[in-house]
Amino acid sequence: MGTQANLTKSEAFIAKESQYGAHNYHPLPVVLEKGEGVFVWDVEGNKYFDFLSAYSAVNQGHCHPRIIRALNEQAAKLTLTSRAFYNNKLGDFEEYMCELFGYDKALVMNSGVEAVETALKLCRKWAYTVKGVAADQAKIVFAKDNFHGRTISVISASNDETSTKGFGPFVSGMVQVPYNDVQAFAQLLASDKNIAGFIVEPIQGEAGIIIPDEGYLRAIRELCTINNVLLIVDEIQTGIARTGSLLASYDVSAKEHGSKADILILGKALSGGVLPVSAVLADDEIMLTIKPGEHGSTYGGNPLACAVAVEALQVVLDEGLAANSKKMGEIFRAGLEDIARRLGLIKEVRGKGLLTAIEMDCSEDDDLAWNVCLKFKENGLLAKPTHGNKIRLAPPLVINQAQIEESLGLIEKSLKSFV
Repeated sequence: MGTQANLTKSEAFIAKESQYGAHNYHPLPVVLEKGEGVFVWDVEGNKYFDFLSAYSAVNQGHCHPRIIRALNEQAAKLTLTSRAFYNNKLGDFEEYMCELFGYDKALVMNSGVEAVETALKLCRKWAYTVKGVAADQAKIVFAKDNFHGRTISVISASNDETSTKGFGPFVSGMVQVPYNDVQAFAQLLASDKNIAGFIVEPIQGEAGIIIPDEGYLRAIRELCTINNVLLIVDEIQTGIARTGSLLASYDVSAKEHGSKADILILGKALSGGVLPVSAVLADDEIMLTIKPGEHGSTYGGNPLACAVAVEALQVVLDEGLAANSKKMGEIFRAGLEDIARRLGLIKEVRGKGLLTAIEMDCSEDDDLAWNVCLKFKENGLLAKPTHGNKIRLAPPLVINQAQIEESLGLIEKSLKSFV
């Protein structure tokens, strides 16, 4: 950066954040001010393909006109009541979700990690009031290399030192087993009768788009059923059509749900990226263990969020975004694999729907992935590394084939700079 007098617009905004904001993020050096569909623009007017989608919160595309209309119409009437009173939007939203995903009850919160905390509390309460686990002895099992948020209780089950170092002591009752290892979970169940639940991502996002074996979730579901343990599925990132179906964990339209969660967690794209909305879904036996006054949130279930979220979900259905995600994702990964064969640099391409990662052929300590993302930015595409050598590529689900092909051209152009 230059002196204050000759800073660019972007440099000035970045300097202000550095001076007045906490240093808890390391963003790509781009300052965005506008978004529409699959594109965003920075304060200098440069246009970019958005291949992060706010970590899959903007599945419906930036500033979708239907969702913005719902926001504006509701904002002009009523935004917040708190749960001290009923409002005329919450029940409709709860009914919509329960019928769409196949559950008795919904509990609406705000952020994704709030929904995870809600699910953990529900699981513990169920363990004591229904399963009969002795007081304060319930344990919840997490898959290793998970990411469910950054609260103290959630990082208590993390093996990522970046998330945990310097934040102890941690919450007890959190156990880890390897991801995609059915036998390890079975052995744990056989040795410990205080296990109340198992929480898992159907695809591990922050870990680098790690996809388990076919049948993994179904086998976990069977073990949970046999052992009277709740299966909690975190679909905050993978849900709402991101992976080519409405949910990654089970087909909501099928009569048989072989891997359906006992507790389903949703967030991010639940509002189309317009404002924080999250939800936990479960049947009565689980949800009704929590009584009035035992859990809640001032903003949870506010009428503005409910009106926006119903429209955001309806957009996904009306525009066939799950099918588009599946088709475009297949085209995109085929193109990436072709680039990898011709240029090298990429160790592996993996993904499902429009949730894709390229793993660079370098160590996690190498700067290659970061430098590649800087080159992507220079050429008009925004993405971000995760775990050092992996780059997550997740555009809004409204992307079309011509845009996919243009994006592949930008990715190839960028990678050629490193060959």
